[in-house]
Amino acid sequence: MLPTGRRDAAARPPARPVPDTSSEALRVLGRALLDEVDVLADRLTVMVLQRESVYAERDMIEELRAACRTNLERGIQVLAEQVPAGVDPEDTSRRTGSLRARQGIPLEAVLRAYRLGGRVMWEALLATSRGRFGGGYDEALLDAAGYVWRVNDSSSSALVEAYRLEELRLQSHDLSRRHAVLDGLIEGRGSDPAFLRDAATVLGLPDSGALLCVVAPVVPSGEDPLRAPQEALAGHGVASAWFLRPRDEVGLVALGTRPEQVVLDALRGCAYGRVGVSPVLDGLAAVDAGYRMAHTAARTLTGPGLAVLDERLPEALLVDSPELLPRVVQSALGGLLELPPADRDTLLETLEELLACGGSPTHAAAALFCHRNTVIYRMRRIEAATGRSIADPRDRLLLTLGVMAARTR
Repeated sequence: MLPTGRRDAAARPPARPVPDTSSEALRVLGRALLDEVDVLADRLTVMVLQRESVYAERDMIEELRAACRTNLERGIQVLAEQVPAGVDPEDTSRRTGSLRARQGIPLEAVLRAYRLGGRVMWEALLATSRGRFGGGYDEALLDAAGYVWRVNDSSSSALVEAYRLEELRLQSHDLSRRHAVLDGLIEGRGSDPAFLRDAATVLGLPDSGALLCVVAPVVPSGEDPLRAPQEALAGHGVASAWFLRPRDEVGLVALGTRPEQVVLDALRGCAYGRVGVSPVLDGLAAVDAGYRMAHTAARTLTGPGLAVLDERLPEALLVDSPELLPRVVQSALGGLLELPPADRDTLLETLEELLACGGSPTHAAAALFCHRNTVIYRMRRIEAATGRSIADPRDRLLLTLGVMAARTR
């Protein structure tokens, strides 16, 4: 039997996009369901727990039940047009979205629970129509079905928006904290045991054990000097933490028991700019020194590549002593640099090969694809222009440093 009493039209909220009979059905059935919210919340809680184990695993059953009740009540209030004055109809959805993001519950699990809530509410509306009113509202309820599910979708959208915003806020906060920890390690705070323990927790890396520091200066073009290094290392089971800073990208790589070469080989394929690698460090406490050494190693490169400090110590000494660079170049190469460019470049190339071959004209000629006598002639010109003898060990060392300094400069 249908109730005959109706509210004054002037007192009603704005018309909903459903027939008047359907709107009346939602008001009547919704008011009836407000008395059954606790029963519905218990039912929904059981259904969610059966499908989503995360809540039980985190001992959140009571909290889940409270959230189910709050959101069901607000949804029914919307259908019954009983939302308190001045209250946002989607406020509970937004609070739930933010809370679940903070709790780390996967968004997919939260949305599945919301869909179950919509199902429980719809089934309750239909059961109330048939149980209390002999099915008198069934037809009107059918016409309102689209609206009921749009209400559920709108609540879900509000939840997703709040979840994403909170997720971004948390990520920003976490990123700021990680950057603050890295800055502290670079500044030498790793000597503080309490800070070191906190740094290990924040970065997800062990506080002790073999570690590499990687530094890639950012180029003016803005292109990434390193591409997907974390993914490349993860493929070898190597844990790492990476940070993009205004002037460089910094990585901390936990070697564990793995050989250093495994990491170096993986990173070489990621290097699209200048990348420097420190020697093996003894845990996070040594990051300050590791950062400086990796930065120096990167500066020894004149183009894209991976520079391991221990493999480029002469170049590292030069770039870390910029005031010595012109003195080394002038002292080693002297008049060679004053020759016409084409002549100078040919002799410099020959000098590099002679030095690489231990001063042997025969081996240098093979590398340069020219006759041995040509190399001997060029060698005499080089020695005349520089005043240095390639056969003399000390002069050969100075010439080597001079060529390195010239390339670096």
